Formats: sequence, C-alpha cells, structure tokens
Amino acid sequence: MNASALLSLNALGCGYAAQRVVHNLDLHLAPGEIGCLLGASGCGKTTTLRAIAGFEPVYEGEIQLAGQTISRPGYTLAPEKRRIGMVFQDYALFPHLSVASNIAFGLDKRADAAHVVAEMLELVKLQGLAERFPHELSGGQQQRVALARALAPEPQLLLLDEPFSNLDVDLRRRLSREVRDILKSRGTSAILVTHDQEEAFAVSDKVGVFRQGNLEQWDTPYNLYHQPQTPFVASFVGQGYFIRGELTGKASVRTELGELRGTREYPWPLGAAVDVLLRPDDIVLATDSAMRSRIVGKSFLGASTLYQLQLQTGSHVEAVFPSHADYPVGQDVGIAVAAQHLVLFQAEGSVAAHG
Repeated sequence: MNASALLSLNALGCGYAAQRVVHNLDLHLAPGEIGCLLGASGCGKTTTLRAIAGFEPVYEGEIQLAGQTISRPGYTLAPEKRRIGMVFQDYALFPHLSVASNIAFGLDKRADAAHVVAEMLELVKLQGLAERFPHELSGGQQQRVALARALAPEPQLLLLDEPFSNLDVDLRRRLSREVRDILKSRGTSAILVTHDQEEAFAVSDKVGVFRQGNLEQWDTPYNLYHQPQTPFVASFVGQGYFIRGELTGKASVRTELGELRGTREYPWPLGAAVDVLLRPDDIVLATDSAMRSRIVGKSFLGASTLYQLQLQTGSHVEAVFPSHADYPVGQDVGIAVAAQHLVLFQAEGSVAAHG
C-alpha cells in the first residue's frame, strides 16, 4: 500500500470472461505523474488500462484511486463515477457535433461550460476552430479535441490508449511532447498505453514494461535504460547486447573487453559466470587504447555514427561515435569501455568457476 499514491494497483489480476491476462500487478502513480504501460501486442497493457477505467472486472487484488477502492473481486465502481478521463486510439469524437460541443459534452450543462470550453480550446491551441466539425480537422487537430474533451471535466486521472498511433512519425513526436506539456501545466495525472519506446520515454515520468501479463519493471526511463532489473527489460529497452564475463571482485568482471568495474556490488561468488549488458554508448573511441577492434559496418545517424566492430576475439559489438570522427569500414580503431552503470545478470545455470 502506498499512502502518497493517487492510483494504486495492488496484487491486481484482470482479464476477460474466459481469459486471465494480467497477474499479480503492483503499480503506484503519484499525483501529477505521467505513467506509461509499454509492451508488445497482447502483453496485458490495454487490459490493465481497461480495468482502471472500469470496463473490465478484476479477479484478484484491488484498484484504488485517491484512497477509494474502485475495483476489487465482485465490485466494480461504474466507469462514469470514477472521475477518470479517457482518450481513445480513434479519438471517438461525435461527428455531428462541433469542436466546441464535443469539448462541452461531459460538462453536464455546467453554468461555466462556455468558459471551460474557451479555456480548453486555448490550452490545445485550437482557438478559432470552435465551430468546425471533426471531419474538417486534421488527425492531429482531432486528437487535440479528444484531449480537450477528456480534460474539461477535470478528471482525477486521464487514460490514453495508443493515442498517437494513427498519426505519422513527425506529428507523433511533436504531439506527444505537446501532450506532456499540457498535462504538466495542469498537474494532471495520466496513464498512457503504447508499444513505442520513444513515445513512452518522451511523455512519461514512469514506465512499466510488460511481458506476457506480468509487469517486469515500473521505473523512470533513465533507470529502465541504465539499471534494468531483468534480462528482458535490458534487451527490450533501447539497443543492447550481452557479453559473457566472470566475476573477479564485488564490483568487477573479467570480459573479452578487459576488466570492467562498476559502481555497485554484486551478491554472487567470485568466479561466477555473468552476462554483461552493454549499450552502444558504453563503448567509446580511444585512439591510444591497446584494445583494438575492426570496423565491419557503419550507419550514419546525423549527430553520431553507429559502428559495428569486430573484437580481436572475433566477437561483434556496436558503438556510437560522434559523427565528425569518420572512419572507413575495414579500419582498426582503439576503443575503451565507459560503463559505470555496470549491469550484470547471473548467467543461466552458472556456478562459480572456482570452488
């Protein structure tokens, strides 16, 4: 139980009538935080969102919002009583209503409805389009209307289900940043569902990585990248690969890239076989280094270049160098490892090499 959380999912199990999809899920969202449920199709993220909204029952655990239990086995508070706003993938705007009427729809004839609609139009930068109809708007404008409509009644929590998936890449990037700014300016708590890592990291304070109905890690984007708690999260988030190593000290490991030393201690015995996570930005150009590698491929990325390198052992690794350091395929270069956040996992079935 987390007393400071706005939303708490405690040992939650949920799914559909014949299928249990999500198991033993614990997740806490603080007031004003934006969270994201990230994962491949069918992993349980949308099922979880629907359970929070009240569209699906729970069969284990509970969902609490602002200290009130809104779902538990045998009890589901009606969706319209939850003070939860929802933005759908297909916007779900009313085609026969104007932009202003769409935004006003959930205001229940409030005396200040016109003022709230004007405020929302300004918030989402659609002043002057109040009398337009949805079919007269672009996809990005329709998405802004859907967001304004969901925010107008001042929900305690906003849920967004793949809200940018119908938009082209450039518009997705721009709109995802805009949505984050809008939510932060109002202090609105939100949960976003997406399978797009870039979108998740751009919008969210916390991201939950799902795998086959289980939440593998709920953490900041920085920690998911630099301190993944499971091999799945390590390989799913960002680019990364594993090399085998042997533990030589509490915080050091011997690998084909030499002796690597991290900033935290590991609990396994000396000599244990471990898998070491490396990101392309962990391997840096070091022209005077004795450790040499041969460039076997390269991809220009603009500000940087991604190089495929072959080590003297024959293994392949990837490295990102600043793009003004331009080297041809076939050249040998010196490299070093700069991985202070040394991420290790005990190799499966491993025992200490030295008894």
